[in-house]
Amino acid sequence: MRREKLRGLAPLAEPGSPEHLRVRQLRARDLLRGDLGDEELDEHVSQSVLTTSLDKLLRWGASNSMFPMTFGLACCAIEMIAMVGARYDIARFGAEALRASPRQADFIILSGRVSIKMAPVVRRLYDQMLEPRWAISMGACSSSGGMFANYAVVQGADKFMPIDIHIPGCPPRPEALFYGFNKLQRAIMDNPDQGWRQRYNAVGTEEWAQDESIAGQPSDAAEQAYARARESVSGDA
Repeated sequence: MRREKLRGLAPLAEPGSPEHLRVRQLRARDLLRGDLGDEELDEHVSQSVLTTSLDKLLRWGASNSMFPMTFGLACCAIEMIAMVGARYDIARFGAEALRASPRQADFIILSGRVSIKMAPVVRRLYDQMLEPRWAISMGACSSSGGMFANYAVVQGADKFMPIDIHIPGCPPRPEALFYGFNKLQRAIMDNPDQGWRQRYNAVGTEEWAQDESIAGQPSDAAEQAYARARESVSGDA
């Protein structure tokens, strides 16, 4: 065993391993005593201080302190309930404080099929939520009607309210819900993942574009929307 003084380990240099924690403590002590010189102080500040903008800080705080609403529609709600358990623990992402009132929530997960009679109720709850607010469509039934291709079920929740993230599956596992939730967090922090239309250059395959092409000559609104979508793709590239 070799013994040597801690000061001999160059306390101003970055420790190379966890056992050098004492070296970092000495560095912090020298800073508080005022023993660091100009160059040493500049180096310490550059390694320890993180600067950002207020807007980014607010978005980071909003993405990590969301208040989901306790709301389940069908069998997907069982998978959604599992996210607060010890196995998955959504508290790791700051979204464990579920609220029973839409006036205290800013995040809703549509977990299950949405019937025609339930759609206006869901929309009213969404309008009563705090702003900014977000919504996840969980499962095939909520996203596209799923196996219920009939008059009683809405063929996609985006028909009557804005949806930020669609999660496929019947039902999707809690891991899939967490993946969609993380994508929503990145979108809130203004760093969203590209959609598949942007990744695979499939602009023009939207439902409205298909309807216009089937009807004949596209309308002016459709042409303008198509031009904006092309511009966004070229800007991302």
